[in-house]
Amino acid sequence: MTRFFKSSIPSSEITSEAAYWSRRRVLRLGALAFGSAALAACSPSTPAAAPAANNSAEPAPAASKPDAGFPALSKTTDELGDKLNTFEQITHYNNFYEFTTDKEGVASMAQNWKTSPWTVTVGGLVNKPKTYDVDDLRKKFTQEERVYRHRCVEGWSMVIPWNGFSLAALLKEVEPNAKAKFVRFESVNDPGNLPGQRGGFVWPYVEGLRIDEAMNELTLLATGLYGKLMPPQNGAPVRLAVPWKYGFKSAKSIVKIDLVEEMPTSLWMNAAPDEYGFYSNVNPNRPHPRWSQASERRIGEGGRRKTLMFNGYDKQLGALYGGLDLQANF
Repeated sequence: MTRFFKSSIPSSEITSEAAYWSRRRVLRLGALAFGSAALAACSPSTPAAAPAANNSAEPAPAASKPDAGFPALSKTTDELGDKLNTFEQITHYNNFYEFTTDKEGVASMAQNWKTSPWTVTVGGLVNKPKTYDVDDLRKKFTQEERVYRHRCVEGWSMVIPWNGFSLAALLKEVEPNAKAKFVRFESVNDPGNLPGQRGGFVWPYVEGLRIDEAMNELTLLATGLYGKLMPPQNGAPVRLAVPWKYGFKSAKSIVKIDLVEEMPTSLWMNAAPDEYGFYSNVNPNRPHPRWSQASERRIGEGGRRKTLMFNGYDKQLGALYGGLDLQANF
C-alpha cells in the first residue's frame, strides 16, 4: 500500500562556500592546495565569481518508472510553492564527508559503493530489540512521498522529494521503555571503502534526537528520492530526514539505532562543541559563531532568500520546544 504525507502547514568539518568555489577554480587550473583550509568557516554569502549550480527551472523526470514499492513523483513544488530541485542537483551537490569534503566529487566516488546487503540494528532501552534487513524495512513500513526543504548549516538549501517511512512507526515496534529519553543514530564505519574515514574525525558518524523529536510526524527514515532507491552519495540505503534541523542532523547510511537515557554526543558536538549543539534547529535569529543564518542560497537560484524559523515547519512542531531557550540550547 502507498500513501502520501499530508502537510498541515501552508502549502561539520565545514568547508566554506567561498573556500569551496575557490578550490574548484584552483582545481581547474591544476594546482589544488588541499590541507587545513578544509576546516574553514562557511561564508554567509555567495562569492560573485561562483558558478551557478544548475539553473534548470523544471525538475528532472526522475521516476517515470519508480522502484517497486515507491510512490511515483506526484508533486513539483513543496507546500510553500517552491519548486523541487532536480535529481541532478540533489545527487551531485551534497556533503558526505565519509567520502570527501568536495560536494561535487561525492557522486563519482560513491557510485560503486555497495549498500546491499545491509542491516539496521535497533536496540538499547527497548522491550523488543530487532535487526532489520533494509529490504524488509522497505516492505514492512509503508513507503511515502514527502517533499521537504533541506537547509544546510553552511547556508545553502534544496527542496527534495524523499521516499521513506515514519521513524515513529519503527520505534513503536521495538517498544521503548520508560528510561528511554533519546535516540542515538550510528552510521556505517568502513574506512576500507570510505576514504574520508581514514582520519580527520572520531568516526563513525553519530547523531541524536530527543525521543519526542524522533516520534514527531515529520521525522522520516528516508530510503529513496524521486521515486528511486536512495543513491549512495545521498546516504544509501537508509538515512534520516529531519527537515526543521540543519542537514548534518540527518545521519546517512545508518546501521544502528539505540534508545538511550543520556543525551548522545554527536560527531559535530565532539569536533566543535562551541559551534554545533545537540538541537541544531534551523534558526535565523541565532547566527553560527562564524556566519549569519538569516538567509540562504537555494541551489539552482540566484541571490539569497530569507531563512524561516524551523525551516518553515514550526506549525507541525507544536510545543516541542516550549520553555526552551533556543539561543542557549542551540
